[in-house]
Amino acid sequence: MQTKLIKVNPENPDPESIKFAAGIIKAGGLVAFPTETVYGLGANALDEEAAFKIYRAKNRPQDNPLIVHICRYEELGKLVNKVPSNAQKLMKRFWPGPLTLVLEKSEVVPYSTTGGLDTVAVRMPKHPVALSLIKESGVPIAAPSANISGRPSPTNAQDVYEDLAGRVDLILDGGHCQVGVESTVLDLTGEVPVILRPGGVTREELEEVLGRVELDPGLAEGQKPKSPGQKYRHYSPKARVLVVEGPIEAQVKKISELAEKLTVQGKKVGIMATAQTRGFYNTGYVLSVGDRNAPLTISSNLFSVLRKFDRMGVEEIIAEGIPETGLGLAVMNRLRKAAGYNIIKLE
Repeated sequence: MQTKLIKVNPENPDPESIKFAAGIIKAGGLVAFPTETVYGLGANALDEEAAFKIYRAKNRPQDNPLIVHICRYEELGKLVNKVPSNAQKLMKRFWPGPLTLVLEKSEVVPYSTTGGLDTVAVRMPKHPVALSLIKESGVPIAAPSANISGRPSPTNAQDVYEDLAGRVDLILDGGHCQVGVESTVLDLTGEVPVILRPGGVTREELEEVLGRVELDPGLAEGQKPKSPGQKYRHYSPKARVLVVEGPIEAQVKKISELAEKLTVQGKKVGIMATAQTRGFYNTGYVLSVGDRNAPLTISSNLFSVLRKFDRMGVEEIIAEGIPETGLGLAVMNRLRKAAGYNIIKLE
């Protein structure tokens, strides 16, 4: 398969390009496209064979559900058996945006899309290219991240092409994604809403609307996750990753020591620092992921920095941890998974 790449204006995409992409979706093909979170690999969510193509292109386990993307509020009612009042409140506040709701699926959604589950995950993206594509296609679009499973999620078209060239029909290049980490996945099927994956909408924001919101215990190392997708390797670059958590001064001291030790051993070391600490390191290849006082700058750059280290041929990545408030919860969830929970916690 030859993969075509088309650049589009992220704010005002060319109608002809969108029409061309929608034609591929309608014909059962695969289109990678930008959202406000990461690039998605899209196919007709109601076409069983199209959904299987996503799994094959990504080498994705087939029990890992796909998120369904819609462009109109009323479309949700066709995909689920019931839209509860708490879902309506969340839609009003956060849609379009980086929030995915898990509800009981209707019969129109094939099990290939839901990973064999009786629930379906649905969101409305906040990106003109994504919304235009869904509207023009005339069908909900199933779209996990547009990467080989286990790799860092793609936040620009180069990342997508690197992983999926020859595996997908088309990549719509809409520039860099703003949020940079995937949507928050919230399970609404129980008595208490449960965050299955922290993301672009924070726990604090959800609690403002719903009150009590719990975290899936499976988000912690060694615990059985409720979401099937959480049991698989995620977000990992080719290099080994180590996360150092704790007070900033202690982090800098420990990371500097580790970087020097690994360098002496002949390792090519990358340090994922922040704007506040980048100048303190004298060993290794140092990249700033963003500003600790502006977590969105960190989330938007996280995956692209991991991939940049890969392109530099780094063998060991040592990353600073950040506080788990707001977007920091999603950032640390991704970092810890990228590291395979290889973590040093300092007092």
